[in-house]
Amino acid sequence: MAIVLRTVLFLAALLGVCLAFGSGGTEEPKMSRLKVSENKRFIVKEDGTPFFYLGDTAWELFHRLNREKADRYLANRAAKKFTVIQAVVLAELNGPSDSNPYGHLPLIDNDPARPNEPYFQHVDYIVNKAQSLGLYIGMLPTWGSHVTGRGGQRIFNPSNGYAYGLFLGKRYRDKAIIWVLGGDRPADSDEIKEVWRAMAKGLKEGDEGKHLMTFHPNGAGASSTWFHNDAWLDFNMIQSGHSAKNIPNYNAIAKDYERTPTKPCMDGEPRYEDHPVNWNPKYGWLDEHDVRQAAYWALFAGAHGHTYGCHDIWQMYAPGRNPISSARTYWYDALDLPATFQMQHARCLLESRPFLIRVPDQSIIAEGQGEGPDHVQATRGADGSYAFVYIPTGKHVTVNMNKISGSNVRAFWYDPRKGTSSAIGEFPTTGTKQFSPASCGRGNDWVLVLDDASKGFPAPGASK
Repeated sequence: MAIVLRTVLFLAALLGVCLAFGSGGTEEPKMSRLKVSENKRFIVKEDGTPFFYLGDTAWELFHRLNREKADRYLANRAAKKFTVIQAVVLAELNGPSDSNPYGHLPLIDNDPARPNEPYFQHVDYIVNKAQSLGLYIGMLPTWGSHVTGRGGQRIFNPSNGYAYGLFLGKRYRDKAIIWVLGGDRPADSDEIKEVWRAMAKGLKEGDEGKHLMTFHPNGAGASSTWFHNDAWLDFNMIQSGHSAKNIPNYNAIAKDYERTPTKPCMDGEPRYEDHPVNWNPKYGWLDEHDVRQAAYWALFAGAHGHTYGCHDIWQMYAPGRNPISSARTYWYDALDLPATFQMQHARCLLESRPFLIRVPDQSIIAEGQGEGPDHVQATRGADGSYAFVYIPTGKHVTVNMNKISGSNVRAFWYDPRKGTSSAIGEFPTTGTKQFSPASCGRGNDWVLVLDDASKGFPAPGASK
């Protein structure tokens, strides 16, 4: 009898460990379902309040990090006000054939229609842990190479793509997920498009349409090129990429912004921090200025949100691993690179003014538009209650003051590096006025904030 009792207690304890293990050992808070705003420009929560998509690319998160390391990474990102973690289930770096830290492969016999349960229990843990921290997972079911065969093994067809999508949709139906199809490859043939559409169908049927869906394209590509008119594509994503400094991602965002039917758009993979320019260190390295510039250019051109990326973190580069494209910093040492702190300043700025009425408007700029690295990008509230003007190299700019409503403008400088603001003064909403930042040159970017003084907005970046 004692032996039986001990056996029962052991099995009960083991079951308890397994339950905690699968859930992340914590109670996940209920996260709001996300949807497209009524004006089709933004993402909002169920109650209509704005959702700022501030993403990070952690492509190899499920594949390369154990639970302890995943906890460390996710806690760091939550503390920095990121809201979405983009991660890939069937990862790029030998994802189907290399096991996760616990020795599990994602698929049985490399068949997408036969997912391996122990592998997905690890995915479950990370999804649940992220949710406990208030983070959504931008879940890529697979890297694009496993669909196209370019740079990887092609294992998908429409049939198993649908089955795999159905499996994922059902499994994560009630979790904080945004589906991200694609994965750095073009959908440039009818055959490839058929696979993605079948997977999207499976996901939608499996999760009962509870989650938003987008498509992560190849470098210099856009989801709208292939899927803009597909009903499953809720918002568009471009990848401006890493091939040069000063990539004018505002042009691609503006192009998607003008498309019909209207859909939200964003840059889902801009210049990564600590990435060699054009993948070659001889051209130098992309730094925090490149990251900020890409973010403000895209957001002020009409993007609803933005994704940050770090070259060392996407691949979870660590001792014993071959560095991809000259990665030079271990992922855990790259967690606190400068731009990882600075991305939240963009979020705080935009959230400190009426969010869902923001529109791009270059006509605010009367003189000093600039070209190349000096390009100035402007946005404003559609009602004229405020305007933001991003000046990437600190040169003076002349603005049309009548773009702001009311009789007087309160002007501020907002520092994207520190997230601080300083008042300039009040001026009439007539004619033009030149503004000159306190410093200039590369690395000295500023946002000119113009408010209708009668609105009584808080300081730029401050909570309402």
